[in-house]
Amino acid sequence: MKEKLWSNLRATREAFVWKLEGLGEYDLRRPMTPTGTNLLGLMKHVAAEEYGYLGEVFGRPAPEQLACFIDGSVWEGADMWATPDESSEYIMGFYRRACAHADETIATLELDAVGSVPWWNEGERETTLGAILVLMVSETARHVGHVDIVRELIDGRAGGRPNATSLPDTDDWDWGEWVARLETAARTAAGRQ
Repeated sequence: MKEKLWSNLRATREAFVWKLEGLGEYDLRRPMTPTGTNLLGLMKHVAAEEYGYLGEVFGRPAPEQLACFIDGSVWEGADMWATPDESSEYIMGFYRRACAHADETIATLELDAVGSVPWWNEGERETTLGAILVLMVSETARHVGHVDIVRELIDGRAGGRPNATSLPDTDDWDWGEWVARLETAARTAAGRQ
């Protein structure tokens, strides 16, 4: 079970990294939703979670901290965007280092190893590596889904792997026609209510 969870976590991490490849500084940072969702901010957030949940919780504090944790602005959403002083290379490196640190924790501990989450409610803080692995697989996959949509909005690149988009593999696919068909179905269904 540990290897399966870990393998799933590694796969979602790989998808996360490749989805940011090939984009310039602006596209990595620009807010793409009304709430400001952006690619580099998502990576920064998940990196902090890797260090926290698969490090600090099990007595292995991160060897480095983001400025937003030091100054407390993390509680104001500062982990969800990169400041101009935080280069994309720095955030991507921070993510890789956080994942490596987390992997050391996973390799060392058994699924029933007990940890404590200091930011959870009193009386609910005790957990296990197994529970945290499930949490991190789902949390990373959730954010990779955000990344997938944001990347598609930026340049149309979609799918879970570089060479497997899960989209029709044909040059004559008409996306305009497809979207129009979906729009018609949505309006028809809405008109029935």
